[in-house]
Amino acid sequence: MKTEVMPVRRNLEFNLPESRIGDWHADGVHVSHFFNAMSLFFPDGERFFIDSVRAYRDEIHDPELKEAVRGFIGQEAMHGREHEEYNEALEKRGMPANRNSRMILGLLNFTRKIESRAGQLAITIALEHLTAILADVVLREPRVLEGAEPRFAALWRWHAMEETEHKAVAFDVYQATVGKGPVAYFRRCFALLMATLIFWIMVIPIHIDMVRREGKLFSLSGWWGAMKFLWGKPGALRRVIPDWLDFFKPGFHPWDHDNRRFLDGVDDLVQEVEGYGEMAGVRS
Repeated sequence: MKTEVMPVRRNLEFNLPESRIGDWHADGVHVSHFFNAMSLFFPDGERFFIDSVRAYRDEIHDPELKEAVRGFIGQEAMHGREHEEYNEALEKRGMPANRNSRMILGLLNFTRKIESRAGQLAITIALEHLTAILADVVLREPRVLEGAEPRFAALWRWHAMEETEHKAVAFDVYQATVGKGPVAYFRRCFALLMATLIFWIMVIPIHIDMVRREGKLFSLSGWWGAMKFLWGKPGALRRVIPDWLDFFKPGFHPWDHDNRRFLDGVDDLVQEVEGYGEMAGVRS
């Protein structure tokens, strides 16, 4: 096999301004906390992904795929670390981030108990597909992060770029080890249906609770703005529906959606983030 894009581990620190955690997005509290609710899933979710791929590492014989797996693990570890700091800022804000994280970890540990290795890897490629298509919207639609606090925007762009870089790694491991036949196909399709349902069933109440804790639960203008952001323009969720459906094609591969052109700006982003680190050093 040929790895389309080789993922590279980047050790970046974003020095997020904690005082802006509740309103860092230009569209206000409701959209800020939509992203914030998703952040809670990443630290333990990334570790689940790493474990499910690592479980097959000894069965991978292609040297390029082995190298891609190393890059995948390195990137996911960095994502988990940065989102842990992000989520700590939410806890300090008065959001029950730790409680929600324990709930998420409990669900993942339950999944580890009841699912086989193949089932856990199928869940991983399903959730990697979800994150990849959401990342694609962040990268191809500048309005998604337009006007946001720069360091928060940089973190989400970095995460989106690296999700794009490694979006096919777990899928390629799945095909190389679990297979490409009818059973493997139906397993991954069922995993996407269930993962999507469970993910949004958990995200939506967390999002609503965060908005409530900001005292904005009954802000009709805030919810209207969030609905426009998600389903109107720029349509952060509306735009992912066709790509989500493509996963159900029997011959689907993540690089059927070839968006590697968005990775051209990764070096500029790294330089930008390193500048934030230098600024933090000067202030300290």
